[in-house]
Amino acid sequence: MRITLRVWRQKSRDDEGRMVTYELDDVNENMSFLEMLDVLNEKLTLQGEDPIAFDHDCREGICGACGVVINGVAHGPEVTTTCQLHMRSFKDGDVIEVEPWRAKAFPVIKDLVVDRSAFDRIIQAGGYISAPTGTAPDAHSVPVPKADADRAFAAATCIGCGACVAACPNASAMLFTAAKITHLGMLPQGQPERASRVVKMVNQHDEEGFGGCTNIGECAAVCPKGIPLDTISQLNNDLLSALASGKL
Repeated sequence: MRITLRVWRQKSRDDEGRMVTYELDDVNENMSFLEMLDVLNEKLTLQGEDPIAFDHDCREGICGACGVVINGVAHGPEVTTTCQLHMRSFKDGDVIEVEPWRAKAFPVIKDLVVDRSAFDRIIQAGGYISAPTGTAPDAHSVPVPKADADRAFAAATCIGCGACVAACPNASAMLFTAAKITHLGMLPQGQPERASRVVKMVNQHDEEGFGGCTNIGECAAVCPKGIPLDTISQLNNDLLSALASGKL
């Protein structure tokens, strides 16, 4: 395959950045998108040019490190992580535009790499259970209704890639925050801190500069793990209940 890449190049946070065009003539349709970028970077290195910086780690769709906007869509044309997107999703002769996540709370470090430490601070604000739990309990020692367990597991699949933020017109991280709140809030161990958790995490979300949620739904549409939009409804319900209780 022959493809034309238009890639965002930015040397540092202070650099204005620009789109740079590259031509690749030997792209195999079975390459992953990141492998295609590897091939381009090898050519750039041999030419004495600075390779394109991009985030990656496991390349198995597990860690959430990868993530770029491809032709205006977070992670590209398939609902999957960028590392699991393959070049067979494109056609010979295609022009592909590649940009970093765009959000005030995700400043660009270099090229396609953004600083997603805001997510870490949201988790640090309350995404944990502080009560000592000792060793792992025996299976089924704490009864959990199946519907609650299933919802907790579904929410816990969030890998924190940031696609929800990149897709949202408001650059909101509410789907990420709601997933972290929901997976603990559905379990018995998460109940003692349920009210304080949601207030602390939502406050941190806002302090980081993420936008407000207006329920457009683009976040859920691009989420590679299929986190449902109604987790945000649960976050809102928990938040209103916590504030109405007057205990905080």
